[in-house]
Amino acid sequence: MKFILKSKYRQKVINTCYFSAVMAAFVLSLAHNNRVEASIDNRDYFSYLMIEDSVSQNIDDTQNISEESASGIKAMFEMVDKLVKQRNVEKEVALQSGDTLISLLTRLGASREVANDIYYSLKEHYDPRDLKAGQKLKVNLAIDSQTEELANVNYLMIEPNAGERIITALKNGAFETYVEKDEFIDEINSISGEIDGNLSNVMNRKGVPMRVISNFINIFSYSVDFKRDLQKGDSFEIVYESQVTPDGTLVKSGNILYAGLVLRNQKIALYRFKDSKGNVDYYSAKGQALKKTLDRKPLAARNAHISSPFGKRYHPVLKKHKIHWGVDYAAPSGTPIYAGGDGVVQVAKYNGSYGYYIKIRHNSEFSTAYGHMSRFAKGIRPGVRVTQGQVIAYVGSTGRSTGPHLHYEVIQNGRRVNPRTIKAATGENLSGNNLAKFKKLVAKIDNDFGKAFAERRSVKLAQK
Repeated sequence: MKFILKSKYRQKVINTCYFSAVMAAFVLSLAHNNRVEASIDNRDYFSYLMIEDSVSQNIDDTQNISEESASGIKAMFEMVDKLVKQRNVEKEVALQSGDTLISLLTRLGASREVANDIYYSLKEHYDPRDLKAGQKLKVNLAIDSQTEELANVNYLMIEPNAGERIITALKNGAFETYVEKDEFIDEINSISGEIDGNLSNVMNRKGVPMRVISNFINIFSYSVDFKRDLQKGDSFEIVYESQVTPDGTLVKSGNILYAGLVLRNQKIALYRFKDSKGNVDYYSAKGQALKKTLDRKPLAARNAHISSPFGKRYHPVLKKHKIHWGVDYAAPSGTPIYAGGDGVVQVAKYNGSYGYYIKIRHNSEFSTAYGHMSRFAKGIRPGVRVTQGQVIAYVGSTGRSTGPHLHYEVIQNGRRVNPRTIKAATGENLSGNNLAKFKKLVAKIDNDFGKAFAERRSVKLAQK
């Protein structure tokens, strides 16, 4: 639609358009600034209002301007007015003991309705009930510059794991939640060092994560006495996996691929390998299994006394002499019971006089059995693979029993033997295709890291 301005209104319209352009630029600069912390000075704000009144008067006088143009200018002023009256504040808040997401938001000043909207939007991707005391959240709040009260919540961000962010943001009058994840980088780390005291402290100073250190010690715990065997001047070597964020932050430490201890002139080297059946263990360079002896007292209560030994005894319930095919350890009801060695659960059920009963096959030669438990640990069922020291059940007095205790049996080649005297090696050596694949893995690790480890040892010896 074409229209003509009267000469007396032309300059007013030009002034209006010029001011509109200036204000549009101002609005854009504010819109791109996500952290406006200060409001306009009162004197500037007063001047702005005077200009607005003047321009509004010009608009009223200029009756030949289209209604669409006038409406656009009015909307622009309303937006500027809102930006002047509010400021955005970003802060980090921590959940206090007993807090919920709702209580935290209402404490910040949000209405119950807004808090509920955020809660249910967030719940689509993350259960707010998983939040724990001390956990930190980032929030961006719109604050009224005059009253200093909360006008609205712009967004809330939770970082449940390193490299992962869950964001609930206000968009078009409603809250929407989305997830951001960094692309993790897989790394293989190789670290070695001389032992000059406590092994754990030395490895930690070298940058090895505590979880990896714990696993390293567990690998050698059945072949090395760390209190007696380690001496000053001995050394360790380790190759392990990890995941990091693009900025280098550790997300997760993974498996130990190689673990080595150099004790005086003897080197113990162990390599991780998964066989064709999916079983994972550590082996020497020749494919010989790490020999673990069965635990003779697989209980959390290591001081538990023997209430009934292996062999012939007078049965307290049957009131007659009978062979007792295991060892009974008296312990309080609910005491955790461990797997005596690595293996696969064959039986996990209520078994007559045994009460709640578990049988674990460790290799082709040895199995162990556990009786009279109060209950099984979570996830324990036939076919499940367990590791030595893993909690499998809890002490009880089910079946034919006179009090809470663990009945523990060791079966060798189908025959029950005394758990207190047997030395049962549970690992199986590699052979055939498994051995061939394992040797290739050993060659790769030695080629990639062995030379560097040897050079570091040579430097240390030269320095001495």
